[in-house]
Amino acid sequence: MSTIDTRTVAHWIDGRERPSVSGRTAPIFNPATGAVQAHVAIADQAEIDEAIDSARRGFEVWSRYSIARRQNVLFAFRELLNARKGELADIITAEHGKVRSDAMGEILRGQEVVELATGFPHLIKGAFSENASTGIDVYSLKQPLGVVGVISPFNFPAMVPMWFFPIALAAGNAVVLKPSEKDPSAALWLAQLWKEAGLPDGAFTVLQGDKLAVDGLLNSPVVQSISFVGSTPIAQYIYETASKNGKRVQALGGAKNHMLVLPDADLDLVADQAINAGFGAAGERCMAISVVLAVEPVADELIEKIVARIQRLKIGNGAGAEGVEPDMGPLITDVHRDKVSSYVDIAEADGATVVVDGRGLVVDGLEDGFFFGPTLLDKVPTTSRAYTEEIFGPVLSVVRVASYEDGLDLINSGEFGNGTAIFTNDGGAARRFQNEVQVGMIGINVPIPVPVAYHSFGGWKKSLFGDAKAYGVHGFDFFTREKAVTSRWLDPATHGGINLGFPQND
Repeated sequence: MSTIDTRTVAHWIDGRERPSVSGRTAPIFNPATGAVQAHVAIADQAEIDEAIDSARRGFEVWSRYSIARRQNVLFAFRELLNARKGELADIITAEHGKVRSDAMGEILRGQEVVELATGFPHLIKGAFSENASTGIDVYSLKQPLGVVGVISPFNFPAMVPMWFFPIALAAGNAVVLKPSEKDPSAALWLAQLWKEAGLPDGAFTVLQGDKLAVDGLLNSPVVQSISFVGSTPIAQYIYETASKNGKRVQALGGAKNHMLVLPDADLDLVADQAINAGFGAAGERCMAISVVLAVEPVADELIEKIVARIQRLKIGNGAGAEGVEPDMGPLITDVHRDKVSSYVDIAEADGATVVVDGRGLVVDGLEDGFFFGPTLLDKVPTTSRAYTEEIFGPVLSVVRVASYEDGLDLINSGEFGNGTAIFTNDGGAARRFQNEVQVGMIGINVPIPVPVAYHSFGGWKKSLFGDAKAYGVHGFDFFTREKAVTSRWLDPATHGGINLGFPQND
């Protein structure tokens, strides 16, 4: 592993880059080469307090902007993002390692939420009831929470923050974003874009850091809500800690997503989509398909088709070379690569058949990169940790089941409930599945059913903690709170007089 002279990625506070003085940093790797390409500041308590206080001041300014002025800033941000999204894709590929077209795809999905947020005036208006009681009107107001915290994961450094901050800002809040220390530069780029769009200083703050920064947001009396995406143990910690401190929480956790394949399914379609959903972004997606439930007798034929497709995949630097882009890039770190490898070891020890083995993959010219090849396991015992736990890598497991009912029972008995899919040409079976499966997001012949921006993203069970999903109507409800106003303007010519009884409608 090589190291080169590098810069230090700073915080973004008061509308500018704020170099850290904490003396604490963490390395940022180029996953394709294994080299340390930069360092990121790790905030101390003083810098955490400074960031939150900056956001508090920014909120005081931004929340007073009229709806029209806020909307103009959002439209300006949308146009800047659309014009310069290629720059952001390059940053994501360099730090995360994902293929550049995949990086561009995550930006475009995040941009959908930006576009939804530009139409926010309709979504935050209140209601009015005239003459609810004689001479009395009742109406509601939706107002921002204040300073809100967003804690985002490494696998989508642009899209996941964009699930939250466009809506939060549209509603008049100020945002403190704590990105992953593994790929933090995208957050700074987005902060600069907000400044260019006309957002007042402090309304969008980037706090670089580790658990100390997370706990600083969770425990601050200034921060009113927390939005989080990450593993289930951390999501549960976020939810319990923030809730105890009186904050609103939407904490999206891990997953173990299944694809149920019925015997009447188009197996060429299934094989294509299993590859796409299992190995896209090197499997580092909470919506990745990691288990194929094959209703017999289709398993052998399906495995043959999947193997043929795996053999055609190209693995390499996500940035590509000489205009040619690989199908799959490296994993985020060597530590994570080794963890993924350990699950294949576990599956094999538990009796699974390793059909395609990605362990020990070396890419020519990138021998120090964090690569792990597409891996296909067959006959994985449902008692194995390789089946029950989230692997978060390019490992696809096949579990053979005798019937639709057996497959459904396996899905419903799991502790996660994020996403699932069924592949069939039977509309009745598909309709039955969507009603009976205990999962928050369902695909019918669609392997990664991430909802469009005007719906909402979120799972069931241990895949979601809190009452609100991400974006869509849930997002606007989450980032606003309602006041109900009961109003009477007395006619000087009449007066109700004194009446100590409980007020009644008349």
